[in-house]
Amino acid sequence: MRRVVFLVIALAALVAATAAYAHHSYAATYNVAEQITLEGKLVQFVYRNPHSFVHVQAPDQSGAMQRWAVEWGGTAQLANDGVNRDTLKVGDEVVILGRPSRVTGEYRALMVRLTRPSDGFTWGGRGQVVD
Repeated sequence: MRRVVFLVIALAALVAATAAYAHHSYAATYNVAEQITLEGKLVQFVYRNPHSFVHVQAPDQSGAMQRWAVEWGGTAQLANDGVNRDTLKVGDEVVILGRPSRVTGEYRALMVRLTRPSDGFTWGGRGQVVD
């Protein structure tokens, strides 16, 4: 009986550890060795858990306008940094520094820093990291 209990506990720990590792594997999705700068207009701000997203209309490397999905932190993390669902509005001009997707042609990035030049609002670069 002890052996069965031990195996069940060990299996549960292994499953939990695997799920936690998979959730935080940004390097599998984003090229963490590179950075891109996106300058454009906010078209959607999805403030949710486990991760929020900022959608921005900005040019790609060839200058063609694309809709970019930029992955950000969860609501609790962002709230700790003073960001709430009303912080960003559709139409805001923003500058985003991010880690690009590993998939060629996918307009997706991981947030490193966001700046809104109109009022100087900035997130990132002060120790904040997406978790």
